[in-house]
Amino acid sequence: MESESASYDLIRLEKRLKKRLDQNRFHHTLGVMYTAAAMAMAHELDIIQAQTAGLLHDCAKCISDRRKLQMCEEYNIPMTAYEKDHPYLLHSKLGAYLANTRYGISDQKILNAITWHTTGKPDMTNLEKVIFIADYIEPGRDKAPNLTEIRKLAFIDLDECTYRILRDTMHYLRDQSDSMDETTEEAYLYYSNYHNSREE
Repeated sequence: MESESASYDLIRLEKRLKKRLDQNRFHHTLGVMYTAAAMAMAHELDIIQAQTAGLLHDCAKCISDRRKLQMCEEYNIPMTAYEKDHPYLLHSKLGAYLANTRYGISDQKILNAITWHTTGKPDMTNLEKVIFIADYIEPGRDKAPNLTEIRKLAFIDLDECTYRILRDTMHYLRDQSDSMDETTEEAYLYYSNYHNSREE
């Protein structure tokens, strides 16, 4: 089991967060928190870390895209050219910043999990994979393909589950646009290698 995190007051955090999110986003957030906790139990990870990251992963989601850009510039949060053109993606990086400064989260493992929950990245920690996956499979999600299989995998093999999500995401993004975030592409290539090594 990974090292124990600081014990954050999840009830207090939840009450504060509820004031910042719309009803649908808050409902999704609770789904991610509970899914992340269940996955942490299954994979023998720190449950408080998983709950805290799940609770705060979208804490910047309901900020307007224009304001996200302004805040990232104001707080010197690095932005890629793609993120500047698609500022909805900035809620992850900005969310990690706000989790630290607004909600008092100092655990870097939690902050990293919030940072990468949307795009993923190569060689994620188990906690990062849990939040990335939980955001995709929480009970309120019903539109993604292959959800039944992916939900089963989430409790069996984090790397293979991450690969399946990235594969389906890449297919979706390629159908929608000629461009995509470079980090997502890099993550897909990394976990494709894991998947291919299993198939050999």
